[in-house]
Amino acid sequence: MNFFHLSHTDLDGYTCQFISKVALKDGYFVNANYGEEVRVRIDEILAKIEESQSEEAFFLITDLNLTLEEASYLDERIKSMDKKVKLQLLDHHASGLETAEKFDWYHLDVLKSASMITYQYFSKEYDIQALDTLVKAVNAVDIWLQEDPLFEYGKVLMRLVDEAKEINRYTFNYENLLYKHYMLQKALTFLDRPQGHIELDEEICHIKKSFFLKGRNDTFDNLLTRYIIDLLLAHKDRMSITFQGYKGILTFGIQNSSIVGNAFLKSAPDYHFFMNVSPRGTFSLRADNKMDVSKMAERIAGGGGHPNASGGRIKEFKEFFIYDELKSFIEALLKEKE
Repeated sequence: MNFFHLSHTDLDGYTCQFISKVALKDGYFVNANYGEEVRVRIDEILAKIEESQSEEAFFLITDLNLTLEEASYLDERIKSMDKKVKLQLLDHHASGLETAEKFDWYHLDVLKSASMITYQYFSKEYDIQALDTLVKAVNAVDIWLQEDPLFEYGKVLMRLVDEAKEINRYTFNYENLLYKHYMLQKALTFLDRPQGHIELDEEICHIKKSFFLKGRNDTFDNLLTRYIIDLLLAHKDRMSITFQGYKGILTFGIQNSSIVGNAFLKSAPDYHFFMNVSPRGTFSLRADNKMDVSKMAERIAGGGGHPNASGGRIKEFKEFFIYDELKSFIEALLKEKE
């Protein structure tokens, strides 16, 4: 049976996935914020279930409150499939009460965090006792139990995970999850120490650096840039785009695009430009004296800048959550503007 897990984009949501990953080991994990992305991610997982060779699937949703319309859509799609799909939603938001009353797969408990509900769900069949204190800390901060002795530890966990935005989840979903789960795993070692929350707070930078460290130590920015460049080089065939005969690479919402762009072009001399698009439709272009990206920016969106560093905003832009869909849009735009 293939496992698919959709969860929210905060500490509670990522902890739910950390729990299911410890219990089940393998699966497809993806996250969504509220709004349009929920439906997009549901469709993404349903497509993967249909494409799978397995005749059975387990689709788990945690820490996300589905509207009645979203839940009805999901329920109908699951029932129309030829495959046997186990559907389960575990949530704690009171706004989902009406939806929970209609569907038996929608479990709602407003007195606990989603991670506590998920932990108790998997504890019935799997030995995940090692996560007990971690889950209690997340529970304390997520439902704001200030008198709980693990509340302060939970606050540090929240910053540890919620501010870990170095690997963009749109461009590199798998690696983003590895990063966040790695930090939760590292945080486990501080749980039983008398001043564990303070020690963890002081170790955040070291924990982050240790994920990116591959050999010689360096500054955090340099280690991160090298990691991202290695990812881009590994995925460059899938991420390549062209404009007027020039070859480029497209990223979506990555941080420090100037530094990453220049470093990538040095590492991949057969590429002429680097393009990063933000979720709001602004874009930056970088070149390494092989083309004038200011002309490209002006051509595609009325933007501008310098020959090696330019940008602008795409007026026709809509909200995207999946990299491949953004790439198709950008490729069509570039072809139209050539």
